[in-house]
Amino acid sequence: MNEFELIAALTSELATGEGVVVGPGDDCAVVDGDGDREILLKTDAVVEGVHFERETDSRLVGRKALARCLSDIAAMGGSPRHALITLGLPDGFDPGYLKGVYAGLNELAKAHGVSVVGGETTNNGDRLFINIALTGEVEKGRAILRSGAQVGDAVFVSGELGGSLAGHHLKFEPRLKESSWLAAEFEVHSMIDVSDGLAGDLRHIARASGVGAELLETAVPISRSAKRRARDQISSKPPLLAALTDGEDFELLFTIVAAEAVNLLDGWQREFPDVKLSCVGKIVEGDGLRIKDRTGIRELTVEGFTHFAKN
Repeated sequence: MNEFELIAALTSELATGEGVVVGPGDDCAVVDGDGDREILLKTDAVVEGVHFERETDSRLVGRKALARCLSDIAAMGGSPRHALITLGLPDGFDPGYLKGVYAGLNELAKAHGVSVVGGETTNNGDRLFINIALTGEVEKGRAILRSGAQVGDAVFVSGELGGSLAGHHLKFEPRLKESSWLAAEFEVHSMIDVSDGLAGDLRHIARASGVGAELLETAVPISRSAKRRARDQISSKPPLLAALTDGEDFELLFTIVAAEAVNLLDGWQREFPDVKLSCVGKIVEGDGLRIKDRTGIRELTVEGFTHFAKN
């Protein structure tokens, strides 16, 4: 049973009461708030040996722990507010290392107006575990979901993909400013952050929306580090495959009506000249993913990163 099958099994009969707008299955849950606001709820964890190594700079570990949740708030078109931190500590933990974790986390929190308001500590045996519970806000009825993609939509992705193994996963910038601008200026039909790879996360949008998607191979924005890695290490994935499947890029992947594509690209260039934006495909009828290359259109069978998947 892989990660997504397990989630489906565990959440299929969860109790939800009045006030739940969006339950399990999107980047954040959405519940009723006060007045014209709704509350976003997100929790995420980083684990030593899975998301970072023992020798990783502690400030970068703390930064990544919070940044992952901030990226999910961005994917909903929201603004972050309050965080709770749970630490699972290994035997013989180093207090100095933990101070570094909190320094990196707190620096990013201040930059995005997040208040760290408490948490919990517990023993975790042989490795460090950091869980973040984060709240956010969004205007009532304006949360951007995975499930809104429409046939004919253009598919866009910010930044470049495939660079996580070169350290991008520790230093990425959550796209909160970009998301806020998108939500204010355009009718974004669906959005997700790219945490499982372009192939995996576009498939999440397609399944949630009941549609198919077609990628244009030459339009996929592959990072220079993925190209260098493939050139220098024979055992590495081809650059396109890295961009499609490596995950932890934490860029915005979204769909809008195709007629707005030129206005979007022009406006984005004015607002965010240092952040690339690429139109990588379109939403089509049917289901599944396809990719168009120089030989024609074929089924895209590769999946994104999935915890617990068999190799």
